[in-house]
Amino acid sequence: MNGSDTDEHGLAPLDATTQVRTPRTSDEELLCAEHAVTQNSFSDEERVERMHAEMAEGFAVLANVSRGVSMFGSARTPVGSPDYELARETAATLGAAGFAIITGGGPGIMQAANQGAREAGAQSIGLNIQLPFEQQFNPYIDTALRFHYFFTRKVMFVRYSSAFVVLPGGYGTLDELFEALTLIQTGKIPHFPVVLLGSHYWSGLLDWLRATMLAEGKISSADIDLLQIADDPAHAVAIVERAAARQGLG
Repeated sequence: MNGSDTDEHGLAPLDATTQVRTPRTSDEELLCAEHAVTQNSFSDEERVERMHAEMAEGFAVLANVSRGVSMFGSARTPVGSPDYELARETAATLGAAGFAIITGGGPGIMQAANQGAREAGAQSIGLNIQLPFEQQFNPYIDTALRFHYFFTRKVMFVRYSSAFVVLPGGYGTLDELFEALTLIQTGKIPHFPVVLLGSHYWSGLLDWLRATMLAEGKISSADIDLLQIADDPAHAVAIVERAAARQGLG
């Protein structure tokens, strides 16, 4: 099949041999519902009800979280690696300072942060997500929620956090990072700290933001200032604690 055999989205036209495909996740079922090759499992009314139930459960379960810190990073980070230990120690230090730790509930950096929270006796929260490959909860979670939809899960990360601490990660980590920055930049949420933990990983991104986006006027210097880099747990926790005091959460 060559390029002329596909539409503008790279999809082949339907014919008698085309198989209608069952979506692998609830997000795919929702977002691709208008594609002719997608098997629709729910009506729009049923989808809305499912979203409502997912939001209501999240609000109810997390209602007592007031000093939450969401920690993000790669699910592929090996146990015991430097980034894993940095996440674990940072979460433990935050936990000892009275913060609840919120993660995506999976392996890697998420597990490290939940482990640190558990070691500090802090509330350890995991917000898992349905994926094509099953992502299991890590063993260090006290409060567990599983979401069908990425966007409902994102609401919980932002609503119940007083700060984001972001460790080395991939596309998912960058998605959460820039989601938070966009919400702050556009005034959708108050300014809370977004801490990039590990200058070895993040300094190149900051350099690019300054040299390209800022230099071309795509963002302002104030937008750059929304990001702070830390290399050790004490520095990261100090940033979060100062912000919590400003937010009335001290």
